[in-house]
Amino acid sequence: MIKKLFVFILLFFFMNNIFSQIKLDSSFIENSVVLETATGKLMGTLTIPTQFTKGPILLMIAGSGPTDRDGNSMLGVKANYLKQIAHEISNSNIASLRFDKRGIGASKLALTKEEDLRFDNMVDDVKDWILYLKKDKRFDQIIIAGHSEGSLIGMIAAKKYVDKYISISGPGKPANEIIKEQLENQTTAIKETAFPIIDSLSQGFLVKKVHLMLFSLFRPSVQPYLISWFKYDPAKEIASLNIPTLIVQGDNDLQVSVNDAELLFQAKKNSKKIIIPNMNHVLKIVGNTKEENIKSYNNPNLPVSSELIQGIVNFVNTRNSKL
Repeated sequence: MIKKLFVFILLFFFMNNIFSQIKLDSSFIENSVVLETATGKLMGTLTIPTQFTKGPILLMIAGSGPTDRDGNSMLGVKANYLKQIAHEISNSNIASLRFDKRGIGASKLALTKEEDLRFDNMVDDVKDWILYLKKDKRFDQIIIAGHSEGSLIGMIAAKKYVDKYISISGPGKPANEIIKEQLENQTTAIKETAFPIIDSLSQGFLVKKVHLMLFSLFRPSVQPYLISWFKYDPAKEIASLNIPTLIVQGDNDLQVSVNDAELLFQAKKNSKKIIIPNMNHVLKIVGNTKEENIKSYNNPNLPVSSELIQGIVNFVNTRNSKL
């Protein structure tokens, strides 16, 4: 009898946990989706609010490097910030699509050689996702939200079939200038070695010999991508957009500054700008110490900024905006 009672109690807690999970996730349903491309399949996650019949969808673009659809990276980032955005905005009846970029996560097989990748491939993939969503009649608005490097990818892709655009922690200067700024605090030897390489790539020329200390940054296989990336100026690209635009930046970001947001805003003065106090690059609210900031990169349970979520929701739900 005691054994049966113990089994019943375990079953009760097990079932209660299941029902709690169902209740917790009852605001949305998630499905895996596949985008067929000429070079392989791109994998994504479609998040649909349970009460959704027709409405807006947010197409989210991850940042630089091996960052997956959830906002995590094999380089030591486990923050889930893109996944959290998708789940939070579903409470406001906004659908979303996030995806693994080619060569990353479940889309790894869509890229076989690093030397074949170009920045424009990333832009074209987003354009294809836009067309994919355009065919789904449930979505009456397509809004692009690009994070970090994804901000530039998104603003280039947003020229057609997109209703609104959101830059989140997006750089305001060309990538070659940003890399130089990031190297400013390095030794003179590093700068004297790196800057001529950057200048050469900016002019479209490959560099055959790269010093070992800079090999990971400028290895020959990544140089074609850098050349294709360096040619774009975010300020010029955002200025060419003819759709309502929102620029969001945290003032506790170690990688992109408030000045970047200001450069984007000055280039498109009819946009809306939101500066969020204490928000960092992975969109979490943290204290002023660098240690706490970095620690949040590996805390998937720390929520994204509520002000960020509210800003996105308000912007998406503002119809016929003249921003």
